Amino acid sequence: MPEPDATPISPPRKVSELVVEHLTDLVERGEWPVGSRIPAEPELVRRLGVGRNTVREAVRALEHAGILEPRRGDGTYVRAASGLDAAIGRRARTSDALQVLDVRSVLERGAARIAASRRDDGVLATLRGALAAQEAAARGGDEQAFRAADVAFHSELVRSAGNDLLAELYEGIDHVLVRTLATDAHGRHHRDVPGHREVVEAVAAGDVDAAERAVETTMAAVRTHLVDRSAGEDA
Repeated sequence: MPEPDATPISPPRKVSELVVEHLTDLVERGEWPVGSRIPAEPELVRRLGVGRNTVREAVRALEHAGILEPRRGDGTYVRAASGLDAAIGRRARTSDALQVLDVRSVLERGAARIAASRRDDGVLATLRGALAAQEAAARGGDEQAFRAADVAFHSELVRSAGNDLLAELYEGIDHVLVRTLATDAHGRHHRDVPGHREVVEAVAAGDVDAAERAVETTMAAVRTHLVDRSAGEDA
């Protein structure tokens, strides 16, 4: 008589694995945004109801994954929005800045075309808001505020395509390029970069070709900035 099939029994999961999943979820949901400092270890122990060693093991695992980043004397910060973001960032950091810009350009041009073809009123309103915030920051003269608003505008444009995977790929690439520009000691990110208002108008009109051309105009300006910076460093 044949023996009945037995269903394998999965061993109980380690508490640290559950903590890793919970912390990762906080990052992916945006409750711990990229660049923010996570709560200190005693606070995590209190919130999660687990031991210090469990918290340390979970945080260390996320550091190895590239999602968290320890800063000596200043705590632990969120470095990437997901494991995919971290992996893309690691690869992009080994590439030339112009190569990173090329990839960013391909993704953003494609996203602009999709956004224009969708013509979603809610998405368009959000995109207009991001543009208004950037223009207000430019008028205010705060370089850091303008840079943040500029990054937010481009991210919102890509999210306008309605493709979460595309947005995540773009964020991983863009974080590297933003860090490259942020370390630029020779110049400021130009507040007169063309193409932003034009791409919003093209999306509103449903003109996919005009949307792509507007992004190309912006990318050409950024490329010129990178080339000029490189020439200054060589000099």
